[in-house]
Amino acid sequence: MSIEALRARLPDFAKDVRLNLGTMAGDEQLPPQQKYGLFVACGIASRNAAVRAAMIAESAPHLSDAAMAAAKAAAAMMAMNNVYYRFTHLVSNPVYKTLPAKLRMNVIANPGVDKVDFELWSMAVSAINGCGMCMDSHAAQLEKHGVDPVVVQTSVRYAAIIQSAAAALEAAE
Repeated sequence: MSIEALRARLPDFAKDVRLNLGTMAGDEQLPPQQKYGLFVACGIASRNAAVRAAMIAESAPHLSDAAMAAAKAAAAMMAMNNVYYRFTHLVSNPVYKTLPAKLRMNVIANPGVDKVDFELWSMAVSAINGCGMCMDSHAAQLEKHGVDPVVVQTSVRYAAIIQSAAAALEAAE
């Protein structure tokens, strides 16, 4: 399934989502690897099978095997980290912030793609998952690498559009 096929499945009440998906698909603001890696990572993070399938199918011709694996790794790692670090951030007892996480995160140090791309994908997934602590961390890393705030905003905008497609499909069921 492609993004166009996904758009066709969206109900009439989600006309704006259809329009936003079309705009996102045609947007050339980001280099292809960043853009399509975002599609994959956010499609997985949406936890909707149809959205995930569409984003992966749309992206497969544009990503190397290494980039596809890294985008999937960003979604998987942030699924873990966003739960853990959101907990340590929100729980009232400060002792939890002092305990070691004891979570393996080796792929973050060596994702197999440019570090900026992996950080953007991780930022977008963290936005979907609602982890402010992780978003702050990724934003700091992206700023350290000189990434324009508009690029960061674009990655989160893609996340918002992809998540809205999942919500619209679920609302139509």
